[in-house]
Amino acid sequence: MSTIRTPISPAGSDHLEARFGARVAGRLSAGSQDLPHDISERLRAARVQAVARRKLVQTRTAPVVASVGRGGTMTLGGGWWTRVASALPLVALAAGLVAISVLQDDNRASEVAEVDAALLTGDLPPAAYTDPGFAQFLKSEDSVAH
Repeated sequence: MSTIRTPISPAGSDHLEARFGARVAGRLSAGSQDLPHDISERLRAARVQAVARRKLVQTRTAPVVASVGRGGTMTLGGGWWTRVASALPLVALAAGLVAISVLQDDNRASEVAEVDAALLTGDLPPAAYTDPGFAQFLKSEDSVAH
């Protein structure tokens, strides 16, 4: 099941809101015919007060301080502190990237050192690792072990 949504203009929205209000008022008025006269008058007076107090929607814009600098560039709030604060995230990003690069280089170096140490201290000579049949030997040994 699909729903078709169409945009409603502000004037159309006001019209729909007025129609809904008229329907609600009609339903309330229909139920008030059976009430005594003094109660229906109090309800009518309450409706008049409610309509008088209803909130009107007002749009407001926030004030923005903007100035044009000597070079023709626009700044918001201006000053050297704004320039420093705007450069701070860039400095933090660069420091983070450098730190990640250093850590990765250290990790790679330690992994290569571990492999070299295993090769040099192992039972096999280094020439065995370049033998084409050695990979097949390792595969067959792993299948026997499992």
